[in-house]
Amino acid sequence: MKRVTKSIASPAIPVVAIVFLFSLRSIAAANVTYDHRSLSIGGRRQLIISAAIHYPRSVPAMWPSLVQTAKEGGCNAIESYVFWNGHEPSPGKYYFGGRYDLVKFIKIVQQAEMHMILRIGPFVAAEWNYGGVPVWLHYVRGTVFRADNEPWKHYMESFTTYIVNLLKKEKLFAPQGGPIILSQVENEYGYYERDYGEGGKRYAQWAASMAVSQNIGVPWMMCQQWDAPATVISTCNGFYCDQFTPNTPDKPKIWTENWPGWFKTFGGRDPHRPAEDVAYSVARFFQKGGSVHNYYMYHGGTNFGRTSGGPFITTSYDYEAPIDEYGLPRLPKWGHLKNLHKAIMTSENMLISGEHRNFSLGPSLEADVYTDSSGNCAAFLSNSDDKNDKTIVFQNTSYHLPAWSVSILPDCKNAVFNTAKVTMKSSKVEMLPEDLKSASGLKWQVFSEKPGIWGEADFVKNELVDHINTTKDTTDYLWYTTSITVSDNEGFLKNGSRPVLFIESKGHTLHVFINKEYLGTATGNGTHVPFKLKKSVSLKAGENNIDLLSMTVGLSNAGSFYEWVGAGLTSVSIKGLNNGSLNLTNSKWSYKLGVQGEHIGLFKPGNSGAVKWTVTAKPPKKQTLTWYKVIIDSPSGSEPVGLDMIGMGKGMAWLNGEEIGRYWPRIARKNSPNDECVKECDYRGKFMPDKCNTGCGEPSQRWYHVPRSWFKPSGNELVIFEEKGGNPLKIKLSRRKVSVV
Repeated sequence: MKRVTKSIASPAIPVVAIVFLFSLRSIAAANVTYDHRSLSIGGRRQLIISAAIHYPRSVPAMWPSLVQTAKEGGCNAIESYVFWNGHEPSPGKYYFGGRYDLVKFIKIVQQAEMHMILRIGPFVAAEWNYGGVPVWLHYVRGTVFRADNEPWKHYMESFTTYIVNLLKKEKLFAPQGGPIILSQVENEYGYYERDYGEGGKRYAQWAASMAVSQNIGVPWMMCQQWDAPATVISTCNGFYCDQFTPNTPDKPKIWTENWPGWFKTFGGRDPHRPAEDVAYSVARFFQKGGSVHNYYMYHGGTNFGRTSGGPFITTSYDYEAPIDEYGLPRLPKWGHLKNLHKAIMTSENMLISGEHRNFSLGPSLEADVYTDSSGNCAAFLSNSDDKNDKTIVFQNTSYHLPAWSVSILPDCKNAVFNTAKVTMKSSKVEMLPEDLKSASGLKWQVFSEKPGIWGEADFVKNELVDHINTTKDTTDYLWYTTSITVSDNEGFLKNGSRPVLFIESKGHTLHVFINKEYLGTATGNGTHVPFKLKKSVSLKAGENNIDLLSMTVGLSNAGSFYEWVGAGLTSVSIKGLNNGSLNLTNSKWSYKLGVQGEHIGLFKPGNSGAVKWTVTAKPPKKQTLTWYKVIIDSPSGSEPVGLDMIGMGKGMAWLNGEEIGRYWPRIARKNSPNDECVKECDYRGKFMPDKCNTGCGEPSQRWYHVPRSWFKPSGNELVIFEEKGGNPLKIKLSRRKVSVV
């Protein structure tokens, strides 16, 4: 609920007109040092307001505008992880092309005269597949992720050194004249260190020493690492970090992750964090002596292809960030925070160099005052009561403070900004649909796979195997197939009822086919990955085929020993036969990795000859395991584009061979009868991810970002693999139109 007050002087600030001048010295070489107050870059203390933008979650054509929009929003730094599994897809084989062109991204930041914070890690978590660690490393003998063992340390150090040397060669660290002023090793390890015993402590100390030994000339930090050694800076992640203090008094107060929203899962609801609360958290941080602040995320972007983790993290990683998934400012959040940044930076020198005093003004009320040697003064007045507005007297002047708000007084007199007073206009977002079209006439090519194994089985075993250990994440798909024989006189209909198929799985999702007919789907979710299936089946006399398509939806991305979390079937049985139950768990199972069209590469442009396609103007509906290909023109206009998949079931999509990602318009449901979505969110009080959810009963994701740069004017090849069955005639391209209201 928006709280508006008339007693705070808050002049309207145009959204586009203001450009902040931070006097960045990114062209000249600059040593980076620090003390308990702030970083010092080239001998000058600076406040840092950073925007997290992950380069692989957008495309190179978007990078300049994303960086510029962050700068116009009042940020003076860009932050990103380095994504190990994207850069080293196989041991010693490196990739830095396309969305993974790290050097290009950093140089765009440099050209914008902004600082860069690089979290090399190389473990990232980030709702990214396997936490950013290459899956192949799990299968190197003796490896335990993020622990004191030689294989992990060898490969981690090798990759870190490779990245550092690459960036040194390009002269991208601040002492070389580059934009990088901070780097990070490891990530939130403090949550899990104790689970690794004494080896966890040794590993954390080793990681810090290894990083410092790289001699990059800028400080290293470790977020959520409460025992960080003296050589690195301990930092905070969370919705609020105003009460955080570094683990030693000589380190500055750094907030590496302020979450302005939250991620989303397939089947989950839409989480929202109000702009007023985000602004409150930032203002409180700087009020309490903070000097480096980073929004995670400032632009969330898209989990293209199979990069999302979780499992069940959606293809969209919008995060309700100040810049939306499509690269457009989200109003009023972007503008409200822009005004906040301007108010904070007006008092930059006093906040990082002045004398700091704190005053209590009553219950839940306080003032933090900063003064310099010339007598200049800046103040933050805060009301942390989450229900009641308050009127206070500060330096003989009365101020009205809405509940859960901070007022900023750059001169200790005039309140130029209050976090609860949103003066920026909101934006209206529309997805304008366009039918797929082609100048030469729309023609669909269709190829349907048969359930089960094509060709030869990859292997046969008398047991159910772990899905991830089998596929090693080279594909989402693994076929488990077997057969049973039912005799004519067995009487498998017991008491007039059909037998029942029981399946248990560690996750993530399963499609069931009996005698090549689709029986149904079972799935876990983002909070409980394992699942069970109980389904009546019709069996025939003679041989009955059971084909089970197990699927992963992104691998685990964090947690103690997370790399050992499995997926796939654990038990299969049929009950209700006249002769009792039939346990198939240790039957003869044949296995096939992937689906046929994926194996052939039907999503690759010009690969039509690999199978016999059916050409039609009316593609079939509700057909499982079906590949659709259609040649389309580029959509009209210049707005960002989303692929509307509301009429489809579950699957994967590509445009001109580029991976759009997993689609699954799974309905968002309540977790319990009392688990309601909200119509309006009250920003007052501490935020948690479930506080302000919407979208109950709606598709968890309907539109899938297709970057404009992927389109040609005509002749674009759109390929869809549909698993469950849908109506491809409902697929549309939608232009994202944003207007100010």
